[in-house]
Amino acid sequence: MRPMLATRGTHVPPGDAWTHEVKWDGVRALTDVSRDSSGTLRMTSRNENVITVAWPELSTSPLGDRDLLVDGEIIALNERGLPDFRTLQERMHARNARTVAKLAEAVPAIYMVFDLLRLDGRDLTAEPLEKRRELLAGLEIDGSWQVPAAYDDGAMLFDATLQQGLEGIVSKRRTSRYTFGERTPHWLKFAHRHRLSYVVGGWRPQEGTTDRLAALLVGEPTPEGLLYRGRVGSGIGPKQSRVLTDLVASLGRADSPFADEVPRVDAAGTQWLEPVLVVDIDTHGRGYSRLRQPSYQGVRSDLTPEDL
Repeated sequence: MRPMLATRGTHVPPGDAWTHEVKWDGVRALTDVSRDSSGTLRMTSRNENVITVAWPELSTSPLGDRDLLVDGEIIALNERGLPDFRTLQERMHARNARTVAKLAEAVPAIYMVFDLLRLDGRDLTAEPLEKRRELLAGLEIDGSWQVPAAYDDGAMLFDATLQQGLEGIVSKRRTSRYTFGERTPHWLKFAHRHRLSYVVGGWRPQEGTTDRLAALLVGEPTPEGLLYRGRVGSGIGPKQSRVLTDLVASLGRADSPFADEVPRVDAAGTQWLEPVLVVDIDTHGRGYSRLRQPSYQGVRSDLTPEDL
């Protein structure tokens, strides 16, 4: 079984026909506790792989061996207290019991259960979402499994999640049925993108060249110094490359201007720069130690690093 998926929306729908939830930045999982398997819990990913062994702290149902099938998102919090898919990447592929146990202790996961598809042998997929959510709330799930809130005001939730640096929201028709594997227009997803300013600390040439600027290494000024936030290549076409090449021509230096260590994969081949040039970057999410899906937007000649 594959989970039902949302369609990318263009505007948050108003009105009483819709309910709205936080869009969680994690790993989607269907969890089945079947009577036929004597209460054995089975978690599967979006592509139907069995992933139960990777999440031992989630592998006991808070309802014991009660028959149920739920849909949700496995999340973990980063150092800033935000759900961050990257904190789960090492855990996703771990299968050795000892390794899994260590990772579970270091990076504990939470299962955000947002839909109830079967309960006590009763198939609920044909029931409207509003009814499924009502039954889910009545189970009083708590602990490592949690039931996130749903909201009536989508515009409010969109703005609130934007300000909090969360991934976005999902809007769902209250009458929507659950269809496995379908990407439905009755569920709409809205992911936030943020335009923020960063200081350039280096540049990378296009592979196979030495002078074609293809990516920037950028950082965030902090009391601890300029902290590395990532490499940005998207958005730098031929025209932008020529402009940036002229701007950085006189800014070269021998060593990295970043106060922390730049990963080897990013540092290799980098030309370091004096940290004086400010650029705008469009990024998915905010409050992370590394930029997510960054895109170069332009130079901020009106700003200095001190302004940031």
